[in-house]
Amino acid sequence: MEVKLNPLAIEIEDVFFSYDGHLVLRDVNLKIEHGEFLAILGPNGSGKTTLLKLMLGILKPQRGTVRIFGKEPHKVVDRIGYVPQDTNINKDFPITVQDVALMGRLGQTGRSRRYSHEDILIVQQALERVKMWEYRGRPIGKLSGGQRQRVFIARALAANPSILFMDEPTSNVDKALQTELYEFLKELNRSMTIVVVSHDLSVLSSYIKSVACLNQTLYFHAAAEITQEMMDMAYHCPVELIAHGFPHRVLGEHKDK
Repeated sequence: MEVKLNPLAIEIEDVFFSYDGHLVLRDVNLKIEHGEFLAILGPNGSGKTTLLKLMLGILKPQRGTVRIFGKEPHKVVDRIGYVPQDTNINKDFPITVQDVALMGRLGQTGRSRRYSHEDILIVQQALERVKMWEYRGRPIGKLSGGQRQRVFIARALAANPSILFMDEPTSNVDKALQTELYEFLKELNRSMTIVVVSHDLSVLSSYIKSVACLNQTLYFHAAAEITQEMMDMAYHCPVELIAHGFPHRVLGEHKDK
């Protein structure tokens, strides 16, 4: 009897994308297995956000294909968790921590329009997991940047995702909390695939398993390091790497072909 292998978590083939004739992504290819912790790095304007939107199903490639668990992204939204960059939140909007986390249950199939007892329980577990349950009644705008980031993670976890996408997860977290955040993501990675999109090279630490540099074209390395060749192609200039304020061996040895 033939055994059917599980599909890859992410499969991107020959993807091109442009805005108003301006090429943003060119011939992007990427294959990620289940259980990966991938960091996608690149300078501002390199196409990271566009690639993220393609993987989330918000955008469709103009050429090529994007598959999540072997299907088009919009067909597996119930298996996808997303933590956006906290840049446009209205801090005066009267919504509590628990209300924000409950939004993660909205996309679940087979549920009524009203939140069930099961929804509340799942959200409680998600907030407890990020150590924010005690703040459940507090307005979201009264939290620190790091606390809000935890609530957004809880919202994503409330959907019980198989893959978690994060956009610039340390952009609103001070240096003292960055290590704690990545320790938490490392724990989550035991049960789900994680993709972090960032321009911050400090994510290249012992927490991730693979890395890709993006600047229109993507250069992938199946380890928590990148080659000097990848850096030169992606950044087009010398880059000094410092992670969490300490030296890290994030560059592999460069060997001429």
